[in-house]
This record gives sequence, structure tokens and C-alpha cells, in this order.
Amino acid sequence: QVQLVESGGGLVQAGGSLRLSCAASGRTFSRYVMGWFRGSRAAPGKEREIVAAISPGGGTAYYPDSVRGRFTISRDNAKNSVYLQMNTLKPEDTAVYYCAADESSQMRIGTRDYDYWGQGTQVTVSS
Repeated sequence: QVQLVESGGGLVQAGGSLRLSCAASGRTFSRYVMGWFRGSRAAPGKEREIVAAISPGGGTAYYPDSVRGRFTISRDNAKNSVYLQMNTLKPEDTAVYYCAADESSQMRIGTRDYDYWGQGTQVTVSS
């Protein structure tokens, strides 16, 4: 069992930056693919969108076109933590951001592929 706790969300102006952190419990963190997703609490039935994923060792990352070049995912396995650096933020980046862990160790991007989820942290980008 893994527990994930996100932090670092907040309100920022368009063009600004935020760094999200996710702290994980458990001794097997370094085996998991970690992902960041975003969604809306107001639309719980809408599938969350992946914004980044990183391999267990940190050597491979995935980004969709919507954030590539602006977001950077990283991890520190010694600290059981994963991070999302978000630069040049846009109003359309406004969402709840969730940290997630995939036990399979394969780089996958679907919400159903991930086994553990945090509660989310709100990011609001004002225009």
C-alpha cells in the first residue's frame, strides 16, 4: 500500500511558475512509475488528463503536447518524492493536480493504469 500526499498548489498569474511535490509512503517507491494528472473536482466523471510520467529510475519521462517544454517531472527516490515544475503557466492549466503511482513499472499514461492516487492540490492560473 502506498499513500501519496501532494503539496505546492496555489494561485499564480499567467506566465508564472509553480512547483508541485508529492511525498510517498512505503519502501517500494523506487519501483513505481510515477505520474501527474490533472482534473476538475467539479467534473468528477471526466477522465483526468496525464501531464507527466517518469520511469522508476528517473531516466525516462513522458509529456503530452499540451505541456511539453513547460512542465518538468523529476523524482528523488532517496526522499520518496516526485516533483512537477510548471513554468509559463496558462489559465487553461487551472485544475486539481494529482500524483499517482503505477506498480507495473511500465510507462503508461491512462488513469486506469495507476494503482494509487493522492488527494490532489489545486492550481489556479489567473489571466
